[in-house]
Amino acid sequence: MATAKKAAKKSAAKKSPAKKTAAKKSAAKKSPAKKSSSGRKYSPAAGKQVKTEMHEMKKGKLKSGRSGKKVTSRKQAIAIGLSEARKKGAKVPAKKS
Repeated sequence: MATAKKAAKKSAAKKSPAKKTAAKKSAAKKSPAKKSSSGRKYSPAAGKQVKTEMHEMKKGKLKSGRSGKKVTSRKQAIAIGLSEARKKGAKVPAKKS
C-alpha cells in the first residue's frame, strides 16, 4: 500500500505543474504587450539612408569607419545606414547596446 501511495503522489506532483504552466500561458495571452501609438519605428528618411548604403555595399564602395575596410556583410551595411540616419536626425530607435 505504501508504494501505491508514493506512486499516486508522484503522478499527482507531475500533473499539478503542468496545470500551473497552462494557466500562466493563458494569462500571458490575455494581457497584450504595450504598443506605441506613434506609428512607425523607423522614418522613411532612415529607410532611404539604409537603401543608399546597401547600394554602396553592392557596388563595393561602402567602407567601414576607422579601418576603411570594404563592408561585405548585409547586417553591417544596415547598421551603418541606421547610424548615419541617426546622425542626420531621422527617427530611428536608440541602439540596444
